[in-house]
Amino acid sequence: MAEQKESSVLFSLKELMSLEEDRIRQEDDDKKQREEAEAQARLDAERRAREAEEARLRADEERRRQEEQRQREEQTRLEAIRQGEVERARHDAENQARLRAMQQQQDHERQLAALSQDKKKKQLTWLVVGIGAVLVFGGAGGGYAFYSSAQEQRRIQLLKDQEIAEKQAQLDKLMADLKAQQEAMTAAQAEIASAKSDADRASAQAKLVAAQEQQRKTQANIAAVKAGGGGGAKASGGGGGTPKPACTCQAGDPLCSCL
Repeated sequence: MAEQKESSVLFSLKELMSLEEDRIRQEDDDKKQREEAEAQARLDAERRAREAEEARLRADEERRRQEEQRQREEQTRLEAIRQGEVERARHDAENQARLRAMQQQQDHERQLAALSQDKKKKQLTWLVVGIGAVLVFGGAGGGYAFYSSAQEQRRIQLLKDQEIAEKQAQLDKLMADLKAQQEAMTAAQAEIASAKSDADRASAQAKLVAAQEQQRKTQANIAAVKAGGGGGAKASGGGGGTPKPACTCQAGDPLCSCL
C-alpha cells in the first residue's frame, strides 16, 4: 500500500515537472514569437520609411526638373521677344532712314523745280520786254515774230510745269503708300513677337511678307517716277509710256535723278 502511494506521488511529481517544462517551453516560444514580430515590425517600419523617403526624393527631383524646363522655356520666349524687338527696331531705323533720304531728295527736287520756274519766269519777263521794245522800235512784223516765240515758250513751260506737278503728285501718293506699308510691317512684327500660337505667328508672318512685297513695289515705283516714268501700273507696263521730261537739274547737282 505504501509502495502504491509512493508511486502515485512520483507520478504526480513527474506530471508537475512535465507541465512546468511545457509552460517554460510555451513562454520561450511566445517570447521568441514576440521578438520575431517586433523585429518584423521594425523592418516593415524601416522599409516604409525608406520607400516614403525615396518617393519624396523622386517628387523633389521631378519638381526640380519641371521648374528647370519652365525656366528654359521662359528664357527662350523672352529671348525670342528680345530678338523680335531688336529686329523690329533695326527695320524701323532702316525704313526711317530711307524715308528721310527720300523726303530730302523730294524737297531738293521741289526747290530745284521752284528755281527753274523762277528762272523761266524771269526769261519770259525779259522776252516780253524785248517784244515790247521790238514792237516799238522794230515794227509790227518783227514784234509779232517775237510774240509768237514767246507764246510757244510759254506753252512749253506750261507743259513742263504740268509734268512736274503730275510727277510730284505721284511721288506724294507713293510716299504716303510707303509710310502706310511701313506701319503695316511694324504692326505685323509686333504681332509676331506677341503671338501665342504657331497659327497666329504664321498669320502675322504672312502679313509681314505681304507688306514687305508691297513696300518693294512702291519703292520701285518711286524710282521709276524719279527716273521719268509713271508710278503704279505705268511703271510695270514696259516701254511705250509717256516720254521722259526734259532734265531741269542744275549742272553738277549730286541729287539729280536725270544727270
